[in-house]
This record gives sequence, C-alpha cells and structure tokens, in this order.
Amino acid sequence: MLIKSLITNPTLAGKSTAKPLLLALFFASATLSAIPSHAAGLGDLFGSSANKSKFLPVDEAFQVNTSTKATAKGTQLTIKFDITPEHYVYKDKLTATFPKGISATPFTFNQAPVSIDDPTFGRVPVFTQKSVLATTTLTTNNGKGAKNAPVVIGWQGCAKAGLCYPPEKIKTKVNIAKP
Repeated sequence: MLIKSLITNPTLAGKSTAKPLLLALFFASATLSAIPSHAAGLGDLFGSSANKSKFLPVDEAFQVNTSTKATAKGTQLTIKFDITPEHYVYKDKLTATFPKGISATPFTFNQAPVSIDDPTFGRVPVFTQKSVLATTTLTTNNGKGAKNAPVVIGWQGCAKAGLCYPPEKIKTKVNIAKP
C-alpha cells in the first residue's frame, strides 16, 4: 500500500525523499527479477524425489567389497571395486591403515591403470574398468597372527561428468593368519 501511495502521491514521503526512494525501488525490483527463482543445490546434483539425479550417490557409483584369505605368507586382503561406467577410482588414493604391529605389502592390481589429466590433481593413474581388484598381504610383526585386527581402507573416485566424491573410508576387521 505504501509503494502504491508513493507512486500516485509522491508528496506523502516528502519532496526531498520521494525521487530517491522511487529510484531505489526501481533498482531493487530490477535486481530481484534478475535472480533465478531456483538456485542449484545438493538436491540438484544428487537428485530428489521430484527429479532425476545428475550424479549417482557414491555407494551406487562405486560398490566396494573386501575379502580375506589365509596364505603361507600371512593374510591376503582383497578390495574389489565395481566401478559404474563414466566413473573412475584414483590409484594413488587407495590406502590401508591398521594397528601398530601389523605390516602390509604394497598393493598389487589385477588391471593396469590409465593415465588421465585430472582437473584437480593433474596427470594421475586411475582405474576406469568395470571391476578392479587391489590385493595386499597382511602379517603381524611378532609372527603370532591376530584376531579381529581393525583395518581402515581409504579411497576416492570421480564421475567423468565433473564431480569428485569426497574421500571414502571403509572400516573392517581382519583375522591375520600366522605365517
């Protein structure tokens, strides 16, 4: 009501403030009309019940499983990545941490990585294949074996469409065989 009154009768606001006030209202309405009514949010990236997602949730883009097998040299820990097409996993972001007194061999892989020019990390080796296995052998430093040793596996992946997922961690417990 005040805005309509100012437009039809500018003397209500006083002669000294009517023109600046009308000018301010004009610029405010022009600015507000230029702002999009729908800004992009996390729901736009990962979908909501109302629309289809542009990017898959991390657990759908990458299925990660672990398995162990006792060997004569210790316990073989295998990490299996099932990678959705148009996604990749960084080779150098794969880590395993465990308690003091446990050692691990360097990871070996069932497939060779490909080198890409990543916008975040530069030239890096990644896995783009459907199924990739990373294997390490765990041993105890005292040679006695260990039950329920906690192991934390770290990794990170991206969608080729332009989204890098945050680093992920998987916690598991492993029985380490006596060599």
